[in-house]
Amino acid sequence: MEILSEVLRAVKLDGALFYNAEFSAPWCARSIDARTVTSYLSPNSQHVIIFHLLTEGRGYAHVEGDDRPVPLNAGDILVVPHGDAHILGNGPSVTPVDRKQVLEQVLSQGLKVSRMGGGGELTKFICGYMSCDPQLSRVFLGGLPPILKISIRDGASGQWLEQSIRYSVDNADVSGPGGETVLAKLSEVLFVETLRRYIAQLPQKHTGWLAGVRDPEVGKALALLHRKPAHPWTIATLANEVGISRSVLAERFRRYLSETPIAYLTRWRLQLGAQMLTTTSTSVAHIAGEVGYESEASFNRAFKREFRLPPARFRSQSRSARSKSLGEVSTSSRRDTTR
Repeated sequence: MEILSEVLRAVKLDGALFYNAEFSAPWCARSIDARTVTSYLSPNSQHVIIFHLLTEGRGYAHVEGDDRPVPLNAGDILVVPHGDAHILGNGPSVTPVDRKQVLEQVLSQGLKVSRMGGGGELTKFICGYMSCDPQLSRVFLGGLPPILKISIRDGASGQWLEQSIRYSVDNADVSGPGGETVLAKLSEVLFVETLRRYIAQLPQKHTGWLAGVRDPEVGKALALLHRKPAHPWTIATLANEVGISRSVLAERFRRYLSETPIAYLTRWRLQLGAQMLTTTSTSVAHIAGEVGYESEASFNRAFKREFRLPPARFRSQSRSARSKSLGEVSTSSRRDTTR
């Protein structure tokens, strides 16, 4: 799983726990979509992943518009990687409560327990989010379904993690020294542990980036490419580092990722370049060197083929679009709080 660590380091995950709930059956809630969460919790982020950890009881979940419920039990973590609006509930059918309408109230009370429901069987859960760069995170997000469920209670590490989170939330004082940092780190570890378990449970015949991570040779090649993207890799030097022949590495790589290692590296370099263009004021020439191009001209040509815009124009348009989006979200947030 070394490659997973390399990629998550590059996408710069930033997480937090923000909701502590105790609902009694029957209950049903329309959970907050990522766009709304972003406006309150991580306004500078372009992508938010939402997760729910059930610590007691049971329930169900499904993406809004899809009536096939996913059963949930204590110890399960539900991840919504693409930020879709979704339904959570337990018990007989009732009209969903729209949590968006009380989001400001929920957030203002910190991690104090929020209660709702009909007085029956209890379901307790803790909710959090991860913000990340949308372009760089595509490598692992692209292989994930709209919602995924993983149990973390069936192993010592998962049990320790759940207990640590429950203790931290029950004794939360985010105003104290390091309080927010502790909760943020725990949420990040929880997300990484969930991804690790999801990858381990993939069927053997599964393909895609996540399955490639699990393959010893392909995973090692991916880790090398991500650790040193600016290195002048060739299929020969990469195969030598992995310890297999060029033909075997190329075949294994194509099986999982449907492209050659060098084609994959080229796309990753350009995605890194795009991130630097949108998040820094570094010159295009310097970025070109940082991601492995010998000249600004060669970087410009490759970048335009991938993004249909030269780097400088991509930077200006991305910043303009980001400013407009933040303004729209801010306006929407103010409108919601006055209803």
